[in-house]
Amino acid sequence: MSRRAYDVAVVGAGIVGAALTAELARAGMSVVVLDRGPVGGGATAAGMGHIVVMDDSEAQFALTRWSRSLWEEISPELPDDAEYVRCGTLWVAANEEELAEVRRKEIWYRERGVRVEVLDGAALAAAEPELRPGLAGGLVVPDDAVVYPPCAARFLVERAAEHGADVRTGVCVRRVVSEGPELADGSHLAAGRTVIAAGSWSPSLAPWIPLVPRKGHLLITDRHPGFVRHQLVELEYLRSAHSFSSDSVAFNVQPRRTGQLLVGSSRQYGAEDSAVEPAILSRMLARALVYMPRLGELSAIRAWTGQRAALPDKLPLIGPTPQDERIWLATGHEGLGITTSLGTARLVADAILGRRSEIPCKPYLPARFAGEGTHA
Repeated sequence: MSRRAYDVAVVGAGIVGAALTAELARAGMSVVVLDRGPVGGGATAAGMGHIVVMDDSEAQFALTRWSRSLWEEISPELPDDAEYVRCGTLWVAANEEELAEVRRKEIWYRERGVRVEVLDGAALAAAEPELRPGLAGGLVVPDDAVVYPPCAARFLVERAAEHGADVRTGVCVRRVVSEGPELADGSHLAAGRTVIAAGSWSPSLAPWIPLVPRKGHLLITDRHPGFVRHQLVELEYLRSAHSFSSDSVAFNVQPRRTGQLLVGSSRQYGAEDSAVEPAILSRMLARALVYMPRLGELSAIRAWTGQRAALPDKLPLIGPTPQDERIWLATGHEGLGITTSLGTARLVADAILGRRSEIPCKPYLPARFAGEGTHA
């Protein structure tokens, strides 16, 4: 039997694939990462880069909190162009009903050791003067951060290469079999395991997974330093994120270290092209102006879209497929791929190397969707 060329082949060099490659190479494994585009392309290049602890479920909380701590650990090593800033998240409550949700979130986070601060209307206005008057309050999560995803992905891949990983871009993977990836040119790479980290393209390699692309719009402004201080998210964002069938928009504004503002967010199903849709963009901006009227006075530089890989239970697929223990998945992170990339990479490495992981892997295992179909 010929010697396997690689211990692991990673399909996809977005932020999740980049983190996987870096983690496995650092652990001494022989790794190749393959992508049809550049490193940090696709959804990574189109994302906001919000590093946030979320509380939709215990499993989501565990992965996002652990991942945020891993970002904090590597933040001193990140290059300047990765633009890592711990600006905190401010969840904005428009009324008393949403302020009750703020109180619930406060208790939930505090019970699990996450620093938070509740703001009343006056404190909210002092923290973010450009928000419209009359809002009820908010919840600050001060240790949340932002990062520029393409440059963070590039850094991770460069670190992987320093540890001996092979990086192959401009390479299309036609299918994945037990022995490794088969490329579009008909060649084959032998690997002990193959990890599919291809985001919304993952179903082309694992058709049985119930993953659907979710299109999102973003817009970036000219430089206006100090206009926004925190990552601002309306509480209604949570409801729009829970919809798995209808189009939605929500107020979500991020300050960049450049002084620019990144404005979101929108969610669409069944919109597979990359074109900016004026109707959706107008809805998204109108929603932002409800919360921050003077945003309309700023100059927009450009708008773009990205496809995010969504699953019905809002949790990613991380681990071996039930059909073949040599084919693994690391996909379906939707809007939390930047946040959870480092935790995902550590979970995969821990499982492959037989190490004890900090959080249980069971909630994310692909076997939970094993009944959806058969692996091709």
